[in-house]
Amino acid sequence: MDIEDLRTFVEVADAGGVSAAARRLGVSKSIVSRRLVRLEGELGVQLLARTTRGAALTEAGVAFRDHAARVGAEIDAARETIQPTGDLTGRLRVAMSLTFGPTHLAPVLAELARRHPRLHINSTYSDRFVDLITEGLDCAVRVGLLQDSSMLARRVGTIHAKLLASPDYITQHGAPEAPWEIARHQALMQGTESWQFMDGDTIVTVNPQGRYKADNGIALAAAAAAGLGVAWLPDCVTDPYVASGALVPIMTRYPPPSAGVYVIRPPGQHPSRKVRVLTELLIECLAEDPRLAAVGR
Repeated sequence: MDIEDLRTFVEVADAGGVSAAARRLGVSKSIVSRRLVRLEGELGVQLLARTTRGAALTEAGVAFRDHAARVGAEIDAARETIQPTGDLTGRLRVAMSLTFGPTHLAPVLAELARRHPRLHINSTYSDRFVDLITEGLDCAVRVGLLQDSSMLARRVGTIHAKLLASPDYITQHGAPEAPWEIARHQALMQGTESWQFMDGDTIVTVNPQGRYKADNGIALAAAAAAGLGVAWLPDCVTDPYVASGALVPIMTRYPPPSAGVYVIRPPGQHPSRKVRVLTELLIECLAEDPRLAAVGR
């Protein structure tokens, strides 16, 4: 029984169809279909019921899926036991923030690919919340406060933020001087989030309101520079705007608390070597960025 056939079956089961699994694996749909047919032929049972909407697990498929996944994980663990060093192989699938990832994290992935030429890297960039298990990802790099306690996290750095507004907005509307004054201003937000600020050693939480929302920090920075409101944004996004004078830090007596940069992975006994190597490389590279404070182990 071919291990790639088992892995392919697990991907199809988790992705819900051949097309989605093929995209995850980076192979053609015909290769995925051929592997499934071969596996079902060896087992003598139908594992998947093909439909116009994708593929659904049969009763046998449901029973077999977890066993197949465990076999794949055990094979990976065995390989790492006998090959604890050297080139990484296989595929690393990682999700990253669209706001933070292309500028700060994509170079780290490029360096990982340079150091390990046999490793295949599939990266996705989005500011939406990504379900690692459903989307078949090995890990994600997230910035900010952690929301999903079922995931395992490793902090690799720290990022700082500011409350900002454009000079024109401040001229027309003034600037809040304390957190409780933010309610009187137009806030530029990603959704319905809360904003936090430090009053000495105390964290003050406010629930801003505004008419302009975007799911990306770069878009919010542009809106703030256009004078649409006040924005709570990381320095890595707003430093060029501050340097040019397009945005001005406000309410500086109440700075936002620092946020973490985390590698998130699904629960399990041990992270794969691929994820461990990526984590260590992120710590190494982020330590060299003057806008970020790296953290130790």
